[in-house]
Amino acid sequence: MKIGALIVAAGRGERAGNPDDGPKQYRLVGGSPVLTWTLEAFASHPLIGPIAVVIHADDHAFFDKVRSRLAPSTSLIVVDGGKERQQSVLLGLEALAQCNLTHVLIHDGVRPFANGELIDRVINAFSTGARGVFPALPVTDTLKRCTSDKLVEETVARAGLFSAQTPQGFTYGAIREAHRQAASQSLVTFTDDCSIAEWAGMAVSLVEGDQDNIKLTTARDIAMADDKLTRLNGGLNDLPDVRTGSGYDVHALVDGDAVILCGHTIPHDQALSGHSDADVALHALTDALLGTCGQGDIGDHFPPSDPQWKGADSRLFLAHAVELVRSLGGTITNADITLICEAPKIGPHRAAMRQILSDLLAIDLQRCSVKATTNEKIGFIGRGEGIAAIATATVLYQENSHD
Repeated sequence: MKIGALIVAAGRGERAGNPDDGPKQYRLVGGSPVLTWTLEAFASHPLIGPIAVVIHADDHAFFDKVRSRLAPSTSLIVVDGGKERQQSVLLGLEALAQCNLTHVLIHDGVRPFANGELIDRVINAFSTGARGVFPALPVTDTLKRCTSDKLVEETVARAGLFSAQTPQGFTYGAIREAHRQAASQSLVTFTDDCSIAEWAGMAVSLVEGDQDNIKLTTARDIAMADDKLTRLNGGLNDLPDVRTGSGYDVHALVDGDAVILCGHTIPHDQALSGHSDADVALHALTDALLGTCGQGDIGDHFPPSDPQWKGADSRLFLAHAVELVRSLGGTITNADITLICEAPKIGPHRAAMRQILSDLLAIDLQRCSVKATTNEKIGFIGRGEGIAAIATATVLYQENSHD
């Protein structure tokens, strides 16, 4: 079997509270958009291959934020949906035609609590020959049929009644053809994909659903989901968003008359070799800052193969990282650099280095630390062949600053 997933997320969510907060599939629960949790459940399942997600044509900016939180390896087929859910599903199914699927699981984007066990139950039903499968729970509440003026007509027996959930699974070709037939006859009143399969004459089997696999419909549903996912996440989202990044750099020593460390020139009988000014301290600190916001390393931003950075002042590199951190809502709270070298002596220059860091980072001097140690005559540093630097940066990010 080759199994794909189709996540339907093109709705407007009129009952989900203030429309200024955006469609419900993009509301934050447990620190991430609802749709992020949903997609992660399918992207992480080992039996799910291609994933198509159907979104509203106006929601691409919202969806970009969802995608940014998924693992970089997550591959998605993104499709603009139709006016009705049924139209959106057909558009998604057609987009999956290129994938040569045998089966497809169709799931509501606003059911973020789908889990691997539930997905397994649906998939396992295919091995018994089922062409259509849906998870469901037996109805436990007493059901009443009422008139338009809210008078009870009868009590409906609960025996044999179930509430349907998603993901609903089908042989791919059969469900696509059923949707095509319904569309060709302008039938748009089906409430789920199993009802279309039933109309088309497809046998549909039931598997056990999951009590937690609720569909988020109202603002209260979203608030409850947020509370639950926050607790499942160990309350992490209630903590300050403090991040620590680390950086390491090393450059060889060659004949010269000075080394530049932390932007400060120290007279010496050698110089550091590098494409720029080879300031290992600022290079390491630049990497540490970039590490707090997942923005790669110094080579990604200033490739050594680019001639414009030949001999460049490394303070430019650090200034770029500082600006990037701040643009993402970060406040730099501490910088700590350890220099590893046999010579020159760092102690007499430490105060000047710390002041440069304080100025470049725009933080108090007491938040800037420069330390030094030798390598006890061991290795290339011990032989005086190079200087290394280790840097650590601490940054406080505003809540949801990446949103």
